[in-house]
Amino acid sequence: MTTPAPFIGIMRHRIGIDGEGVTTLAAFHGCPLQCKYCLNPSCHGLVEVCRTLTPEQLYEEVRIDQLYFLATHGGVCFGGGEPLIRSDFIVRFRELCGPDWQLTLETSLYVPTENLKSVLPVADYFIVDIKDLHPNIYQNYTERPVDLLLDNLKYLSQNFPTQQVMIRVPLIPNYNTDDDRTWSVEQLMAYGFQNFDRFEYRTDIAPKDSYIVHSQKIKK
Repeated sequence: MTTPAPFIGIMRHRIGIDGEGVTTLAAFHGCPLQCKYCLNPSCHGLVEVCRTLTPEQLYEEVRIDQLYFLATHGGVCFGGGEPLIRSDFIVRFRELCGPDWQLTLETSLYVPTENLKSVLPVADYFIVDIKDLHPNIYQNYTERPVDLLLDNLKYLSQNFPTQQVMIRVPLIPNYNTDDDRTWSVEQLMAYGFQNFDRFEYRTDIAPKDSYIVHSQKIKK
């Protein structure tokens, strides 16, 4: 039986945000990154304050919207936190909901490649938040080296339809520039990715330790 997982929230009736059609966002607790601007800081908080559900319990809760899912080609988006930490949960959930719901995975791809590999047969769409592909910018912003992300981007591009992947390429105040972002998109296009969401993080006050790291070209 699949291990129950902690969730920081389950949000129904989302449209045009997490994939096609009417979508329910199921946000897992836990993330391997330590981003300076975190959209969901509660994913790093106390596990005790989260809801803990099995795949069966989550399915029973969200199936109330099956009519909307089927009518609009929608379904469930697993986010977080980092959903691919719970790859076994997602695989089991697909067994329960069947093939007609759209399953979208909103991920940083910062997980073991085996986790990514296991969810490819059950996923319909990926939303990938890369932060920035420059090693020094990524390290300073996430406190992690970029190598694992690059390996998983390559694996995803070779084993999943790239037209079913949306990559978010943010302009991060005090960490990267428009030139950095353009360079990241060029690298992603070389992998074969086609769909990009370019946007700017909106922050009122920058972190005290933030600074702009200028781009450095990577030689192949």
